[in-house]
Parts: sequence; structure tokens; C-alpha cells
Amino acid sequence: MKLAVLGGGESGVGAARLAQSKGYEVLLSDNGAIKDKYKKVLSNHGIEFEEGGHSTDRILSSEVVVKSPGIPDSTPLIQSLIEKGTTPISEIELAYRYCKGKIIAITGSNGKTTTTMLTQHMLESAGLDVRMAGNVGTSFAGQLTDGDHDYWVIELSSFQLDGIVEFKPHIAILLNITPDHLDRYDYKFENYV
Repeated sequence: MKLAVLGGGESGVGAARLAQSKGYEVLLSDNGAIKDKYKKVLSNHGIEFEEGGHSTDRILSSEVVVKSPGIPDSTPLIQSLIEKGTTPISEIELAYRYCKGKIIAITGSNGKTTTTMLTQHMLESAGLDVRMAGNVGTSFAGQLTDGDHDYWVIELSSFQLDGIVEFKPHIAILLNITPDHLDRYDYKFENYV
């Protein structure tokens, strides 16, 4: 089965690694330049990648497309996928499909990182098998590729949540909502909410 990853940053490379480990034929595609540290990871794992443009036909022929949280749904390639009937998913959604641990998801406009780090610290101090992932720095999919854990504390941005379909954490925490990132939501607070 073919899987395309759009975006060669932390979440994209993590998604590509997880997809490859699950038997997908993976192409990672970035419209810009991929950082050398990520190119090295992709090369070391034998994952095909391209930068400086997209092989649109190959992406459109993929059964699964994972998109970077930085790519808005309004881009022409994403619109073409949607018109074709392929709903792009986030790296979080992909990882969720293969995670057996309990997930504590933390989102909101402000305080996500502090709350995520504190929650992970408390669970680890209690002797639980826990990992922290997501917007806090290291991709959920990338860490999951290296091994599952009993508990996952995941910081999620609104952009990461835009690409979920079936994702249902065991515990979900919404800290607050303030009028941030409105450019992504047609400058309408209700769209962001």
C-alpha cells in the first residue's frame, strides 16, 4: 500500500518511519528544503524522499496521505486530494492507529507545553512507563516506531488536530481558547473554536 508524507520536518519524518515499519511503500515529499539531519534519518532508513517540489501524480495515487501540521487544507495539492476522495491525515492520527498505550492529550492556546511536561513528570515519578511526544518536540509516530509505552502524554496544537479522523485519547485536556492563529481559520474565532 502506498503512503505519501507531505512535509519533511519532525512530524513528517516520524510518520515516514512509522509507515515504513508497518509495511507501507513510503514517499516523503517536501515543497521546500529538508534539513540535513532529517535527510540523514530518511537515508539511513532507506525511505524515498524528494524536496523542492512534489511529484503530484505519485501523491495523488497514494492510498494514505499524511500531511504536516503546517500545510493548510486550502493548498491546491490538499484540495486535489480531497476532490479525489483521499482525506489527508496528521502524523498524530497515523500513530494513534498503531498505539496500544493510554493517551493523555493536552491542547489549548496557552500552557500546553508546561502542562504536558508536568503531567509526564508526575507519571514518571509515580513509576509508570510513560513518554512525552507531539508539539513539545519529538514526534509521536517517530517515538512509537522505537517502541510503544503504557502511557503517552501528547501536546497537540490546533494544526495537529485539524488532521484527525478517528483519534480518541483516553484523557483529553483543553486548557483554554484565545483568539490565536486566526489566519488559519479565515479570521473567525468560531472556526478556531
